[in-house]
Amino acid sequence: MARVFNFSAGPAVLPEEVLKEAADEMLDYNGTGMSVMEMSHRSKAYQEIIDTAEKDLRELMNIPDNYKVLFLQGGASQQFAMIPMNLMKNKKAGYIITGQWAKKAFQEAKIFGEAVELASSADKTFSYIPDCSNLDITDDMDYVYICENNTIYGTKYWQLPDTKGKDLIADVSSCFLSEPVDVSKYAVIYGGVQKNVGPAGVVIVIIREDLITEDTLPGTPTMLKYKTHADNGSMYNTPPAYGIYICGKVFKWLKKQGGLAEMKKRNEEKAKILYDYLDQSKLFKGTVRKEDRSLMNVPFITGDEELDAKFVKFAKENGLENLKGHRTVGGMRASIYNAMPKAGVEKLVEVMKKFEAENLK
Repeated sequence: MARVFNFSAGPAVLPEEVLKEAADEMLDYNGTGMSVMEMSHRSKAYQEIIDTAEKDLRELMNIPDNYKVLFLQGGASQQFAMIPMNLMKNKKAGYIITGQWAKKAFQEAKIFGEAVELASSADKTFSYIPDCSNLDITDDMDYVYICENNTIYGTKYWQLPDTKGKDLIADVSSCFLSEPVDVSKYAVIYGGVQKNVGPAGVVIVIIREDLITEDTLPGTPTMLKYKTHADNGSMYNTPPAYGIYICGKVFKWLKKQGGLAEMKKRNEEKAKILYDYLDQSKLFKGTVRKEDRSLMNVPFITGDEELDAKFVKFAKENGLENLKGHRTVGGMRASIYNAMPKAGVEKLVEVMKKFEAENLK
């Protein structure tokens, strides 16, 4: 069977080139006579894999020397607790709520201290990014937290909030490595890799070194201290070894494509094809305020639930998979990450046009 165009929000499409390479190395990685899946994480061959992955990521993102790169487990969701446990020194932090994941992080932070809602776009089903130019940030707040690209709702911060000098923490799970980023603007920038970087099971945390201390909240488990992982080069316990290996291959692939500036250019081009069609369609419409649209996740609706379901089925029959919207919002959603070729987006628009012609009343 031919490969489909996979619009899943995560686990998501990976570069075909990377998958073929991994397949070729499945039984024998680099002359070791074994798969990376079977290899000791303490071996010289594996140490080289994780070291190279970190080096390539640092080059891609231009990560300053005073930031540590950690390859961890537990997904982005575990960071919702790790962040307050490690960084909520005054037991107070500000959260901007722009979707389900920011909301979950906010709820989790409440367990550890006073989490303050600085702004929210819940009033319009998270279809926009609130004005963050003059937030009520108090001196005793330890940090300000955002989810930079909202996978479910398809919004993106195109301007970072004014944190009034406070540390900015960002969950970038669904826009990770999709564009150049100035890491020095963040205290912590992290993301689950299963959307744009690799297989589920790895979360990458990029954290400023001065924040990595023994001074965590009382009762913080060893495994949930950043210091534990930073001191041991992400090898305190067995890391998600195979997942990191694939991430490393994706980093090499991104470098080969021309890096993050080139990815941003391609992503803008792909998103424009879909948004331009949505803006003139008489059947489908986008759900996000134009200036806040994500390049990665594009939600859209017909306004009729039955018609939405009919379109998802029609798309599947035409080789387009996983277009059903998140269960909390319905409709459709196309996730068009780095590895989604332009041809996939063009095919989607072609199928939408055909469906529109047949179903417009």
